[in-house]
Amino acid sequence: MSEATRMPTERVVKWLDAFGTSLEQGDIAGATALFDADSYWRDLISFTWNIKTMEGRGAIQAMLEAMLSQVQPHAWRIEGEATEAGGVTESWFTFETRIARGKGHLRLKGDHCWTLLTTMLELKGYEEPHGRTRPRGVEHGIVPNRQTWLERKQQEEAELGYTKQPYVLIIGGGQGGIALGARLKRLNVPTIILEKHERPGDSWRKRYRSLCLHDPVWYDHLPYIPFPDHWPVFAPKDKVGDWLEMYTKVMELNYWTSTEAKSAHYDEATGEWEVVVERKGEQVVLRPKQLVLATGMSGVPNVPSIPGADKFKGVQHHSSKHPGGEGFRGKKCVVIGSNNSAHDICAALWEHGADVTMVQRSSTHIARSDSLMELALGGLYSEQAVANGITTDIADLIFASIPYKIMHEFQIPIYQEMARRDADFYEKLSAAGFMLDWGDDGSGLFMKYLRRGSGYYIDVGASQLIIDGKIKLKSGHDVAYLTEDAVVLTDGTELPADLVVYATGYGSMNGWAARLISQEVADKVGKCWGLGSDTTKDPGPWEGEQRNMWKPTRQEGLWFHGGNLHQSRHYSQFLALQLKARFEGLPTPVYGLAEVYHTA
Repeated sequence: MSEATRMPTERVVKWLDAFGTSLEQGDIAGATALFDADSYWRDLISFTWNIKTMEGRGAIQAMLEAMLSQVQPHAWRIEGEATEAGGVTESWFTFETRIARGKGHLRLKGDHCWTLLTTMLELKGYEEPHGRTRPRGVEHGIVPNRQTWLERKQQEEAELGYTKQPYVLIIGGGQGGIALGARLKRLNVPTIILEKHERPGDSWRKRYRSLCLHDPVWYDHLPYIPFPDHWPVFAPKDKVGDWLEMYTKVMELNYWTSTEAKSAHYDEATGEWEVVVERKGEQVVLRPKQLVLATGMSGVPNVPSIPGADKFKGVQHHSSKHPGGEGFRGKKCVVIGSNNSAHDICAALWEHGADVTMVQRSSTHIARSDSLMELALGGLYSEQAVANGITTDIADLIFASIPYKIMHEFQIPIYQEMARRDADFYEKLSAAGFMLDWGDDGSGLFMKYLRRGSGYYIDVGASQLIIDGKIKLKSGHDVAYLTEDAVVLTDGTELPADLVVYATGYGSMNGWAARLISQEVADKVGKCWGLGSDTTKDPGPWEGEQRNMWKPTRQEGLWFHGGNLHQSRHYSQFLALQLKARFEGLPTPVYGLAEVYHTA
């Protein structure tokens, strides 16, 4: 071991030894003293049965005082060798608790902890079967009346939801529900996934024709089965749909297609839900203990109430219902909005010969795809990262190890370099009248995504159409009203229209809870998504984690699961472990259940 490696490694081993000893001796003051005054401990369920960041020594001490005797952490061991750069020492480590095994990441400034990540990997005695513990798949010998694999599978499918109840019901069969369903299948938790469409993957297939992933392939793997190494960097929607359909079959998920949840009610006395669903025309009542809304990051579509909309004689619909550019050749089309969907729809309409105008009501952050991939994602999610030994799991944990409170500080330099590198592009876009921004604090796209889930476009070509005037632009004014054949803006501009697309985003995910369960329950759990950063569309106070996502809510037995493919993959692990622990009757005392400050 070189001197450069030995010194950081020794520093980490010394810190872990001191930390572990203090915890095992119940010396909370001693353990807390090992943290810097400016420190952060992010825990993914291993200590808190929550997704929670403790900020500062006081918060760390309070958590340990509440949870240490129950968690009983021990066996803190460095994994690999530590590294040092810029005065910060970094290292991976493993640890155990009374009921689980975990992995974590540590950053030291000097001899004190700056950031600590602790994550649960598996529950002792309930490990996922894999490798040497995989099932044999066949019982050799002569077995009278044996069932084949297919017969067992068909029996399970016939019974679950009818003579046997699922423990978990997942509403939403997109990538979020599928990823979580796969985790629960591996953990042997009886689960049904409900999907309103006819086939898995239809939530992708039935979107507009030009839709494709804007995130690169290395960022988008599902659990257990990565995309093959010939998979395109940016997969088109139908290819994604086919992959999801294949995945549900290979992972043997109990996936109910053409099924819609009609109502849900939680019975406090029995601790179970009563969910009425319609499955292929038949009404079925399901009684799961746990209900997961996996309807994506977004909630109910926001369709603005515009005077005159009832008088408009053309076609109008929300972007979620937009079929594509076909059929609008030579037509005058107005797209209200300026984020990802608006740009994609405008570009597709232009490609099909339509006369397109984008109405930009507020400023938008634009990041060119190539620049974003190289500067923002390349270190963790790229072919080079894979070559450097950074697997998807490692990349996810590195990303998770950065506390949200300081994440913008890591992001700002990325977007400063992007602005420098693509200065000519931004100058031309501004000259075309497009209103640009870099986020409230210059931290760019990903912080906008985490804070509000909107306000950006990853440029894959539409921006050049705006620069060239091929997509017409009206910026800085909202829609005043519609006439029979036009959109009229607040400055009096009249835009003749045969088609109006409302690319106006979505509400909070708890809107689905309001529709399915009740407004009372929706308000009880409160707004989903956002950090409480007190920036545009993310009202304070500071909460430090995504509101209500992948963790316990104020409604017993109700969970929210969503986000992009990366988040669906990564956080499904921790949501599945929370559900598995409850299924097995293990104690799951939740520390720091979030307060509700906003209902929508």
